[in-house]
Amino acid sequence: MVSSVTNSGSTPPVTTPSKLKAPTLDQGDFLKLLTTQMTTQDPTDPVDNKEMVAQMAQFSSLQATTEMSETLKAISAKLDVVLSGQAAGTNSADNT
Repeated sequence: MVSSVTNSGSTPPVTTPSKLKAPTLDQGDFLKLLTTQMTTQDPTDPVDNKEMVAQMAQFSSLQATTEMSETLKAISAKLDVVLSGQAAGTNSADNT
């Protein structure tokens, strides 16, 4: 949803989103963060392997959750279409 603000001046109206969306991170972002972390860490005191594996597991879990959420949204949208079609069919049968 987008709301517009009109003004009486010669400048165009300002359009602002009514809902701010959180930025999404993907594997490319993770690799950038990992690369930055690896280049800035102290070679004499590297990151613990357990911590690195834990970060990778968290990212994998987040990705799986995101994919599941998208799949559920798609299923919900398809179900809404089916239910709307059934409701329209029921209403037209009642009118005849």
